[in-house]
Amino acid sequence: MHRHVDQAPSTARTPHAPASQRRPPASGLPTRLRDAIEPLPDIDDPAFAEAFDRYADCRVVLLGEASHGTSEFYRARAAITKRLVERHGFRIVAVEADWPDAAVIDRHVRHRAPNAEGPPPFARFPTWMWRNAEVAALFRWMRHFNEAREARDRAGVYGLDLYSLSTSMRAVIDYLDDVDPATAALARERYACLTPWAKDPAHYGLAALTHEHARCETAVVAMLRDMLEKRLEFARRDGADAFEAEQNARLVANAENYYRAMYRGAAESWNVRDAHMAETLLQVLRARGETSRAVVWAHNSHIGDARFTEMGRERGEFNLGQLCREHFGDDAALIGFGTHTGTVAAASDWDSPMRVMQVKPSMTGSVEQQFFDAGEPCGVLHLRGADVALRRELDAERLERFIGVIYRPDTERWSHYAEVSLPRQFDAYVWFETTHAVDALEGPHAGGVPETYPFGV
Repeated sequence: MHRHVDQAPSTARTPHAPASQRRPPASGLPTRLRDAIEPLPDIDDPAFAEAFDRYADCRVVLLGEASHGTSEFYRARAAITKRLVERHGFRIVAVEADWPDAAVIDRHVRHRAPNAEGPPPFARFPTWMWRNAEVAALFRWMRHFNEAREARDRAGVYGLDLYSLSTSMRAVIDYLDDVDPATAALARERYACLTPWAKDPAHYGLAALTHEHARCETAVVAMLRDMLEKRLEFARRDGADAFEAEQNARLVANAENYYRAMYRGAAESWNVRDAHMAETLLQVLRARGETSRAVVWAHNSHIGDARFTEMGRERGEFNLGQLCREHFGDDAALIGFGTHTGTVAAASDWDSPMRVMQVKPSMTGSVEQQFFDAGEPCGVLHLRGADVALRRELDAERLERFIGVIYRPDTERWSHYAEVSLPRQFDAYVWFETTHAVDALEGPHAGGVPETYPFGV
């Protein structure tokens, strides 16, 4: 989400206060929540991930986060993901990251040849969102898990986002240079329309709005159409490489639309972005086969059903979670995450340095405050199939906190809270009373050793 302590975050974890030192839960809803919440052990305990086995038969399991910089959210999602992959046959890990960045990781974890011409992954703001120790540990685990498996049975990493216009154009051309030089020349000609804005595509949106001749829509859509028409021909050479290039062409077409939509309104650009995420997820599921299943990592704002939040009701926005529910029905599980207080890795403004910031205690009357008052330090509330009376009480709209890569505590109410109906927004809600900032890694360095690939730290 882009609604968007100057120190290295500590990996130490502060234990929760003993039950004897905690205040008793307030009466009313917090008491009923206390009875309904399933307490969870430490994230590293196998029993933590077992609590989510009830969703293992779903086609897609979407795992959220209330911020892009909280260690517990990443570690919890990693534990659940490992179990879904290892015990339940999930082979797709789709993340709120750009396709080319995730493709570098995918090549690594699936033991495919690296792309020597590609840039290092996750090198632009906000680097800490994916360049952190928690994510690196999951990628190492996936590579080890895949090592003894046949190629078609290996778990892969796929990016759902569309902010890589320049990198994706370059990737399409590089691929075509190797397999179809004539089409590569055509790609250069078509993508030349976007080249002047490649480093700052937002300026393209403004130019396309004010000067109709600047629009590149026809050219990039034609390029995607050509790639799709040659899908079978390219796939015969190397199916994985062909699919990677096809998705980059799809991303260019959708990103061109996104940057034009930015100047037509915030809701429209949001909808273009989440429609691209859903389209990409469906394409990955198609490519991996009829029985393929996916676990998705994205912000709560993307994976909670927007129809039951201020986003959909007031702003006309839809999102990935809503689109998955509409497509898969009960075969999509939407799992949100929340916290009361702690620290978070975030920036004060776009492209500003990351800082470890103190998260303010949740607001009175908010969803988070109800869970805090319930007194359970760590647990999950399974909303699908929950007690009817509890669901009815939770149905009432309450404020819920959304922290993206930007955190502005001074204006938190207006910058980071929106009204939601929790049991309609999610199928489950994972609660950590106190959380900590991710263990962010430094930027890429030349000469990284194999053990630290692909981050090279």
